[in-house]
Amino acid sequence: MKEKAQQTLRSLPSVEELLQSPNLIPLFERHPRELVAGAVREAVAAARERVLHGSHPETWDRLVQPAQLVALAISLVESWTRHHLRRVLNASGVVVHTNLGRSILPQAAVERVVEAACRYSNLEYDLESGARGSRHAHVEGLLCRLTGAEAAMVVNNNAAAVLLMLAGLATGREVIVSRGQLVEIGGSFRIPDILRLSGAQLVEVGTTNKTRLADYEAAVTSETGLLLRVHTSNFKVMGFAEETSIEELVGLARNWDLRVADDLGSGALAELPAFRGEPTVGASLKAGADVVSFSGDKLLGGPQAGILLGSEETIALLKKHPLARAVRVDKMTLAALEGTLHLYRDPEAARAAIPTLRYLDRRAGETEALATALLQQLERALERDGLRATLGVEGTAAKAGGGSLPLLELPSHAVTVRPEIGSIVALEGALREAPLPVVGRVAQDTLYLDVLTLETEELPLVAESVTWALERLACVPACDT
Repeated sequence: MKEKAQQTLRSLPSVEELLQSPNLIPLFERHPRELVAGAVREAVAAARERVLHGSHPETWDRLVQPAQLVALAISLVESWTRHHLRRVLNASGVVVHTNLGRSILPQAAVERVVEAACRYSNLEYDLESGARGSRHAHVEGLLCRLTGAEAAMVVNNNAAAVLLMLAGLATGREVIVSRGQLVEIGGSFRIPDILRLSGAQLVEVGTTNKTRLADYEAAVTSETGLLLRVHTSNFKVMGFAEETSIEELVGLARNWDLRVADDLGSGALAELPAFRGEPTVGASLKAGADVVSFSGDKLLGGPQAGILLGSEETIALLKKHPLARAVRVDKMTLAALEGTLHLYRDPEAARAAIPTLRYLDRRAGETEALATALLQQLERALERDGLRATLGVEGTAAKAGGGSLPLLELPSHAVTVRPEIGSIVALEGALREAPLPVVGRVAQDTLYLDVLTLETEELPLVAESVTWALERLACVPACDT
């Protein structure tokens, strides 16, 4: 074995020899020579390591072949230079998919981002006075007109909005919260933890399923600083349940000269059938909540942001808090949010132009037509490449996602795929590794490609990625020999 290893290593080509390969010419045209040379050195080192410390000596001769080493070097360069944050095609049936970036920006918002990113702007410059301005000014007036709030500000996400709200209004004071609202949202964001971090003291009232106004009344003391309502977002308590309305909390707060904060989580501004029963920003403000917080990239359909609306006095306190600078948004977020909010001035335009709203409002007839079109694209692609799989179209129940509308089921359709070679799990994994990855879902030994969040022009791209994945599965037995 040792003699075989030494003999194999003597035949290992040098890095300089491999760099003369014609197959590397395209890489030299796109990348620095040192990057390509580094990949070749790593390929040679990997082959040497396999020979010295690996088993299966019958494979060693192939490992040290120039073509094999050059192919490995090319693969390494492609891996090193590929962007890590990449586009994916969402065929999961989840609209606001947190792991896939939540909401897609409308084109109007994208154009505003490009302009803000590529050019200087009046981010903190008052063009009228020529003096320093406030970045809050760019969306505050628009948010107030759309919601009826007296004042507004924006931070980098809703978790930051809640933290600022608590730190700015209740540090060193008691905050009364229903036990049924002490939620944990994705990423281990827990309301009790945020309360402790803010310097406020948590006072739990009621029970998991029932909290009445009398529970809040009994808990109010001279140390109370805030009444907090938290939208449970990603779950619902059903059946034998009762909660105190925001109107009741505001009435109690006024009797004790307290403030009410309402964390709405998703924060819908549009009126869609899917949002029926969801607490609205306008209703909370109209009821008299001193401050309302919600996300910009959930049901609003804009960029990641935490939006704070409320009374002029309350928002002014939050703007002056030292934490406000630590959680402020950048110019591109403000540009994207402004571009999105402008669409809401015309509700019909918003529903048509904002992808999240459009997907949540799609009807079964539209998704069936999309799924049928995708099926036809797949059938043609498979026939062209001589591949075989069992395909079909089925009705599905899609989800809003992002911790929003947990009970809502959206009627949709999916193309089902069952490969003749390889397993469903292997196909799903290969799709994630495709040049343009596709994220579907697996159930009952079937891959479902839900079309709810796909555009017509994306269907051929899905078909090409599925074809790529099926070809890879067909190649696996041959590649392992």
